[in-house]
Amino acid sequence: MRTLIISGVLIALTALTGPARAAQAPDPAQQREFAARLLVCGACHGNDGVPKSGQIPIITGQQENYLLKQLRDFHSGDRKFEIMEWMTNTLHPEEQAPTATYFSKKAWPAKTAQAAATPAPRGIAVCQSCHAQNYMGAVQAEGMTTPRLAGQSYDYLVEAMRRFADGERTNNADMVQIMKSISAADRQAMARYLSSL
Repeated sequence: MRTLIISGVLIALTALTGPARAAQAPDPAQQREFAARLLVCGACHGNDGVPKSGQIPIITGQQENYLLKQLRDFHSGDRKFEIMEWMTNTLHPEEQAPTATYFSKKAWPAKTAQAAATPAPRGIAVCQSCHAQNYMGAVQAEGMTTPRLAGQSYDYLVEAMRRFADGERTNNADMVQIMKSISAADRQAMARYLSSL
């Protein structure tokens, strides 16, 4: 009888504390190890939001749900890039959403010098249909969120477009089909325009 009572109390305590604990998302401001893992991101993406190389995307100020999808895709292997696969494996699954929130709440880096306006290239309207008129990204009808393209680096954009076109990046089937239908020269013009915004 005593064993049954103790078991009942343990089950009740688990029921009371389990969901409450699960509902609390990890907070990098409160957890040193989590915060340290996020600091590693700055080694490539820049502590000030400016990536160390033009081939690395800006993630600060990026669409939150887009960032979360990318973290999950790297973790699952649906998106391949060795460093990011390793990095996402250092995060606990419950830290993925707070990581996306953390970076999305930071400011997009300001442009240091205003480049001359690049004229809108042929075919750029295809980007607006999903990424919004201002190319800031948007939530689509099916719930997927598209990333901000405006102000992303030319090198990153042109390489991402090429990888979709060549079937190297396949974690968005629509982008694979769209980029395959656009010539390399037009993709370069689109990347040049979007990076100038």
